[in-house]
Order: sequence, then structure tokens, then C-alpha cells
Amino acid sequence: MDAELILDARNATGESPVWSVRDQALYWVDIPAGRLHRWSLDGQSRSWQAPQMLACIAAHATGGWIAGMETGLFHVQPDDTDQLVATPLVDVRHARDGMRFNDGRCDRQGRFWAGTMLMDMNAGAVVGALYRYQAGQRSLEPQLDGFIVPNGLGFSPEGTIMYLSDSHPGVQKIWAFDYDTDSGTPHNRRLFVDMNEHPGRPDGAAVDADGCYWICGNDAGLIHRFTPAGKLDRSLAVPVKKPAMCAFGGADLDTLFVTSIRPGGDLTDQPLAGGVFALRPGVKGLQEPTFQG
Repeated sequence: MDAELILDARNATGESPVWSVRDQALYWVDIPAGRLHRWSLDGQSRSWQAPQMLACIAAHATGGWIAGMETGLFHVQPDDTDQLVATPLVDVRHARDGMRFNDGRCDRQGRFWAGTMLMDMNAGAVVGALYRYQAGQRSLEPQLDGFIVPNGLGFSPEGTIMYLSDSHPGVQKIWAFDYDTDSGTPHNRRLFVDMNEHPGRPDGAAVDADGCYWICGNDAGLIHRFTPAGKLDRSLAVPVKKPAMCAFGGADLDTLFVTSIRPGGDLTDQPLAGGVFALRPGVKGLQEPTFQG
């Protein structure tokens, strides 16, 4: 199965792809550039600039996006030029300087979840935490902590299982939690997949309509599909070493879009690094929940 390049975006860190059913378009971010990108089915693309690094997004019920950035969560809306109008929602009290939000998405009930990390991954600092946000909330409190790089957030189709990984090279594990959909509380944490036993570090993820969990194998150029029992079902290749996150989209939600990272140095062996790719895996995804603002 060949991966199709849909945009040679050359993103430094392409992350958080979200398919908009309303717009019939794929949105994603380039974290260090602080840009929101859009690609439509007609092949047109454009982008907007945020005032800070932009890490993760989810559609906002009132329009625009809820976004995790450096200093907190924001409601961002594209203007008529190339700027994002960013309205602060809530600040975050990081454990130390030099942190930002990383992976994030809504649960099936429309609550926004996002994790934080120290930008200097080489430090291996266990200061990352996972936060939950609901409309009107005035402060953020860690719901889960003890992570270096929390990543791979996902929810089962019925919303009763939450998945979360730590993508740091010293961890490389994915956990599953039972998830109380009424209170938005994860519990009963257990090991779902030890990615030390598979190629690549666990990065961004998606869950398909069958309840299987797709995770990007960063550094291995692969996207893995695991069954709800944690068994490797298949692995799909992309022509870059660092796929970052995947999302289902397209008119029938049967296309798996993959964003990627463009590292520094010699890229002669992966000139398309930082691009956005499309795969046809033969299964369908789920419409991404909207934040109920």
C-alpha cells in the first residue's frame, strides 16, 4: 500500500491533524512555527500564524478551534489575512520553565484533554502532565502526571477506554485506562502496548470505527494498528522516518492522513520529510468530537 503525498509542507513538526467534515478539509499544526494549516479535497492549501507555538487543536462548537499552546489553552479563529485571533481560555502552571502543550484532543463527550512536556526532550525530565478542560473552567489541574512526553491520546468508539503513551526513548509505552464518561475520569491504568518491542517510538494516534488503535512509529517510518486487545494487526509505511500523528478523514472517513517531522541535517534519503501523506487502509475512522464551548 503506497502512501500518497498530498502536500510537501516541509513542516518542522507537523502534528494534530483533524478532519473537518463541515469544511471537507484537513487541518493540522506545525508546532515550532506556530502555524495552523488547511488542505482541501480540491488540493488548495493555506495557513495562519498563531502568537505562540501551536501544539494541538480540536474544533470548537462556536467556530474556530480550541488550541493548546505554550502558556495555556486558547480559542483561536483564522482572520481574513494569515493570522489567528487567539482568545485566552485558561492558563497552565507548568512544573518548570521551557514547557509547552503537546498532544491533545476531545473525548467523545466534548471535553478537551492535552498533555504538557519540557521542550528539551534530551533532559528526560519527568515533569509532563495531562490536563482536562471543560467550558467555563477557571484553572487547570493535572489529572495524570509522571510523564516525560505524554502522547498518543485516543478514545475508544464508545468513549469508555482512554489511550495514552509516553514517546520518550526511555519509556516508549502505551497505556489503556477505563474512562468514566459521566465524570471524565480515567482509572484502572494498565499497559496496552510496550513499544520497545516494536519499531519506532509511539507518537500521535487515532482510533478507527472498529475500535483499533493506530499509532505513528516515529523514527521507523511506520504507522501501526493494534487491536483492542493490544495485538499488532498491521504496519503501514510512509516515505519519511518521522511520522508524527495520524487522523481519519476524506468524504467517507476512509483515508488515513499522516503528518510528519522534518529534522535538521542531511535529508537526501527522505526529501519529503515534513510532508503530509494519505493512505487507504481499508477501514473507516470516526468523526472527531467537537469541543462543547
